[in-house]
Parts: sequence; structure tokens; C-alpha cells
Amino acid sequence: MASGTIYANLRPSDAMSPFPFIFTLARTTLLEAVRNRLFWLAAIVVGVALGLAQFLKQVAITESLEIQVALLAALLRMAAVFIVATFVITSMVREANDKVTELMLSQPAPRSSYFLGKFCGYALLALTLAAAFALPLAVFVPTSGLLAWAISLVCELLIVAAVSLFCVLSLTQVVSAFAATAGFYLLARSISAMQIIAGASLVSEHPLAERIISGTVDTMALVLPSLDRLVRTDWLLSGAPGMNELLGLVAQSVVYVALIASATLFDLHRKNY
Repeated sequence: MASGTIYANLRPSDAMSPFPFIFTLARTTLLEAVRNRLFWLAAIVVGVALGLAQFLKQVAITESLEIQVALLAALLRMAAVFIVATFVITSMVREANDKVTELMLSQPAPRSSYFLGKFCGYALLALTLAAAFALPLAVFVPTSGLLAWAISLVCELLIVAAVSLFCVLSLTQVVSAFAATAGFYLLARSISAMQIIAGASLVSEHPLAERIISGTVDTMALVLPSLDRLVRTDWLLSGAPGMNELLGLVAQSVVYVALIASATLFDLHRKNY
């Protein structure tokens, strides 16, 4: 089905006011995810993850429940990130190739409305996936830890959706946008470990080079979100984090989403369509 068909119900009067335009874009974006059978894919992922976790439980000698929960949580988190990033990038590239992006931006509405409409649709998808992927864990772990895990998964998926949208609008190609998004995600996930490694040298043979490397890594850590602090498996096994810690992680996610959105809007406004 062509991308433009799902926008057939967008009336000119909707584009005159930002809120109907944003609502219509968000609804059609979520409808596109349904028609692409993403939720069937999510159900298959949940089934496969449960099967693998059950298999490991059978072969594990000790701590079978911990191994089962850790594997299931890791698989579900990675699958959710992959689904969101892939859908955002491929959806935007397909719309650009079908000239739907030009059609939407030609409407008498601000370009910020177009961005907000698309991002709200992707945010609804992220919220739905986080809820669907948290449900299988409900039979294994306490509710408090699962709730914190699910909230932080929503935060992580919102950041991934914002980064994917920025990369695809800037790079316009599937491979380059996906590579940039994956690089950002892996770097944000491992930056804390990189800081530890950079500062763990016991014998300093090249002190200047080590200081430069350590300073570079510390600078990167300042500008990247601490994704390694989100969606932690130990919350499922040992209990939920404190309310202050959880609120701090949510606030950090909101700030990074706002910063990435600002960069995306700047890039969107400077382009000629």
C-alpha cells in the first residue's frame, strides 16, 4: 500500500489549524504501524523470547529464575529498540520517496506541526510496545520493579525515536540513518564503561595521550544520555529504584528528547522542499 493513501483523510481545513494536523499525522502514523503488522511482529518476539527464556530455565543449574528474567528483559529491550528505530527510518524514507513528505510540508501549517505529528505517532508506538513487552515479565517479577522498568523503557524508546527521526531527516537514506542511530545508541549505552576503561590505567607510559583520551570520553559522556542507567535488569530482580532516581531519569530523557527535537526542527526548517 502506498504511503500516501493513509493521508487521504487529511482535509485542507485540518492543515489550517496545528492541532488537527498534528492529531491526524499521529493517528495515521500509528495506523501505518498497524498496517505494517508491527504488533504481530511484537507478539512473535514475545513468544520467541519466552521460549528461549524457558529453555535456559530448564538447562540452568542454579539461579534459573534470575537467568530467565535477565535474558527475557534483555531480548525484549533490544527488540523494542530495533523495531522503533527501523519503523521510524523506513517509514520516513518511504514517505520521502513517495513525495508524501513534500505534500505534508506544502500544507498551510508550520513545519513544527509536521514534526510534532510524526513524533507523537512514534511516541504512541513506543508507549504501546513498552506496555506489550512489559506484560510477559509480570508473571516473574514484582510489580514495582516492573513498573520502573517499563517507564524507563518508554524513556529509552522516545530517545531512540527522536534520534532516528533526526538521522533520517538529515541523512535521508536508510542505511546511513540506521548506522548513525545504532552508533549513537551503542555509544550512549557503553559510555560509562568507556569512562572506567579510559581512567583505569595503572602504568602511565603516555600521560598526555591518556589525558586527551580520558578528556574526550568525559566530554562525550556529558553530551550523551546515560542509557546504561535506563531499563536495568536489577530493578526486576532486586527491586525498584527510589522515586528520586526514577524521576531524575525521566527528566534526563525529557531534556534529551527536547534537545534532539530542537536540532531536528532546525534541520527541517533550513531544507528546501
